[in-house]
Amino acid sequence: MQYLLMIFEDEAHMQRSVEEKGFEAYMAPWMAYTEEMEKAGVMAGGNALEMAHTATTVSVRDGKRTIQDGPFLDMKEQLGGYYVLDVPGLDEAIKWAEKCPAAKYGHIELRPITNFDD
Repeated sequence: MQYLLMIFEDEAHMQRSVEEKGFEAYMAPWMAYTEEMEKAGVMAGGNALEMAHTATTVSVRDGKRTIQDGPFLDMKEQLGGYYVLDVPGLDEAIKWAEKCPAAKYGHIELRPITNFDD
């Protein structure tokens, strides 16, 4: 079963961590986490996202398109990246979410990916 592991983190916290530790030191636990998932064969994909201010939100109401710079919601934590997990079930997905570096200071949301072939 596949799950989307979404990483919500405070961008200000991330920036402070990079400034204090340096980029390579900040990224070290992320690289180790990614490598661990790859070796375990549970990682089906993933990427980091650019900062929330780079987002463009598009909606269409009554045939009229609206474009908004930035994210739709103004939140303390932003979606910073994601992994796609391929695991037997939710219990295993939760185990991987617990290991995510951002779980210590942000939030991890797991959502099953719909398989329309089933």
